[in-house]
Amino acid sequence: MNQNIQINPRICNGKPVIAGTRIPVTVILDQMIEAGSIEKVQTLYPELERRQIVAALQYCHSVIDHTEFDVLAA
Repeated sequence: MNQNIQINPRICNGKPVIAGTRIPVTVILDQMIEAGSIEKVQTLYPELERRQIVAALQYCHSVIDHTEFDVLAA
């Protein structure tokens, strides 16, 4: 796993967070959808570095890429 992402059952109920913070990866993803750019997310979370935001997005990509979806026939 990326060193910028942490999963610990004692932090945010085990949800993936930016390492060293309590900021869940899902919050970063939601903010990217709303803000539209890494730079705008950084204005909302100035304590985060670009590499941490990119790591959150890469984590989401990895999870989706390694998930099998059951496609139902119409």
